[in-house]
Amino acid sequence: MHKRNSGILLHITSLPSKYGIGDMGSFAYAFVDFAASAGQSFWQILPINPTDGINGNSPYSCYSAFAGNPLLISPEMLVIEGFLRASDVNVATAFVDGRVEYTRAGAFKERIFNTAFQLFQKRGDREEFDSFVHDQHYWLEDYALFTVIKATQAGRGWNEWPEGLKNRNAKALDEFASRNSLELERVKFVQFLFFRQWHKLKGYANSKNVSIIGDIPIYVNYDSVEVWRHPSYFKIDKQGHLQFISGCPPDYFSRTGQRWGNPVYNWAQLKKVNYSWWVERIAHDLKLFDYLRIDHFRGFAGFWQIPAHEKLAVFGRWVKGPGASFFKVLAKHFKLLPIIAEDLGEITPDVIELMKKFGFPGMRVLLFAFNGDINNNPHVPANYPAHCVAYSGTHDNNTIQGWYHQEAKPHEKANIARVLRKKFTPRTLNWTMIEVLMHSRAQTVIIPMQDFLGLKEEGRMNTPATKVNNWQWRLKPKALTGRLSQKIIRITKKTERSSL
Repeated sequence: MHKRNSGILLHITSLPSKYGIGDMGSFAYAFVDFAASAGQSFWQILPINPTDGINGNSPYSCYSAFAGNPLLISPEMLVIEGFLRASDVNVATAFVDGRVEYTRAGAFKERIFNTAFQLFQKRGDREEFDSFVHDQHYWLEDYALFTVIKATQAGRGWNEWPEGLKNRNAKALDEFASRNSLELERVKFVQFLFFRQWHKLKGYANSKNVSIIGDIPIYVNYDSVEVWRHPSYFKIDKQGHLQFISGCPPDYFSRTGQRWGNPVYNWAQLKKVNYSWWVERIAHDLKLFDYLRIDHFRGFAGFWQIPAHEKLAVFGRWVKGPGASFFKVLAKHFKLLPIIAEDLGEITPDVIELMKKFGFPGMRVLLFAFNGDINNNPHVPANYPAHCVAYSGTHDNNTIQGWYHQEAKPHEKANIARVLRKKFTPRTLNWTMIEVLMHSRAQTVIIPMQDFLGLKEEGRMNTPATKVNNWQWRLKPKALTGRLSQKIIRITKKTERSSL
């Protein structure tokens, strides 16, 4: 990021499609075209790893840090690519527009994946698939085993599996793999389909001069491939029980803090192996994305550790993270570390020092600008450094219009004109805020698609500390109009951010 630029935040699940959830099909390509025509340099997405209904389908709650989410595979593209027939993807009952239907979409896609796998076996053309399995062996074997064992154990967590499988006894795993070889191959085949479609989509975006910003959650789930495969890398006891969990102290989103529930890292053990798992993870993600936004970056400097038995996050404490030693190892392995540090929340001097040492830009969020001392609030546009990525809001915020009409307190509304330094009307507040951000010193500006559309509460993606009715918003099929594209590009050119 060496010049003024801008982009759009829109997760893949939020794209239109005929199959109940956004995917890597024609609408994804149409969105790239829209972003390019609007002069945008970036498409920022949320994590693309597998999710589950137990955790509300949150993309930040994944059971593999390496695998792709099968729900994002496009049935339409499977037909075009020859893995399915057109008749295989006919939907008996139409899915609704505007909301993700995780359960129905998941059931439908499982059926078509089974069909595609059967056709693949009959076809016998395995060269590309075998090459994928060979290249991805370092994570794919464990992911397939974890997924299939979990299915045979009625979905129970790895800590409740039979001892041999739970503790990764070599003989037990070999016997299981021998008995379930076909299903293991099916899981690998679905991942093959995912990454085949992803690399084509990313290649298309890059050909249009649109770079992809991926989102990397710092933590993984307790019930995940990683914790099962590398228990010593996490703070769990010899029986596999959690000792400490992740979260954050009281903040803007919660008066009692947030109890995320992920296991925290055993950084001392990770350091002994030269952070090898993290090196693999970053290498993997750099092949998928052009830039990496690391969620909860401050956890590398210090993290909020909560005893697993405590029900409230307020009973946690700050614990020192790996700091510069971790990033020095990464710097030795990678010529470039195109990282955006999500530095929101309680930021201490050690976090700022770490970002500065390695040149990582932090984030600014305009919706946080209307509280406290405006002269010193870092989220006020007049206070932005050039080296930052500025957002109107993130996936955890309401939309601009939703915030104004549903959440903004009287003193915050009174501060709007002071912060923006211009008059506004409630109806067009989203465009006024977008213009102010685009005119700011921030090198990069990212706007959620919902704010470009002027949506209210109905466009909100997630409400932190809740597990229902999140991650469901979807773009309407006809929302990406030429008129909207022209309006965006006028502002983008005017503020010298256009890629055109």
